[in-house]
Amino acid sequence: MQQNPGHPPAKPGRLERYDYEYRRNGTVNLFVLVDVHRPWRKVKVTERRAARDYAQCMRDLVDIHYPDAEIIRVVQDNLSTHCPGALYQAFPPAEARRILRRLEFHYTPKHASWLNMVEIEIGILRGQCLDRRIDDPKRLRPEITAWERQRNAARSRIKWMFTTDKARAKMAGAYPATSKET
Repeated sequence: MQQNPGHPPAKPGRLERYDYEYRRNGTVNLFVLVDVHRPWRKVKVTERRAARDYAQCMRDLVDIHYPDAEIIRVVQDNLSTHCPGALYQAFPPAEARRILRRLEFHYTPKHASWLNMVEIEIGILRGQCLDRRIDDPKRLRPEITAWERQRNAARSRIKWMFTTDKARAKMAGAYPATSKET
């Protein structure tokens, strides 16, 4: 920190003022994929959070991570790029259709990202790996990869304790009434 050139030196009985110059060295985006049925996660670091980056992530999910799955259920938030249209922006129509045939999207209710289990994993990633400033994407990628490998090797799982009944009680307005309730 340096003394703020716009402020005169402190006088007796007054606090000296300092100005902190924050330098932003750029940002990156993290796509975090979690399989709640097995102890597996994948973190993809991208330069942007654009539709094309999301579409590539979905193609990797279909072609690399789950090549034999008939249907992949994707639970995600309502970010504008998290939609089937992103695949049509990124790929020719036939390729977008091929990928989308294998994906089934489920969106968490707005303002309820805490219902998305991946948010728990992001919190763990933040606490175990991103708990300090990593100002170089070239250093960030291997740090995240090492964390991911360690967590997968340890077979770490998310302990989800929020039941459907608890969700219905907490978010009554977001869920339709079931036949049991009427």
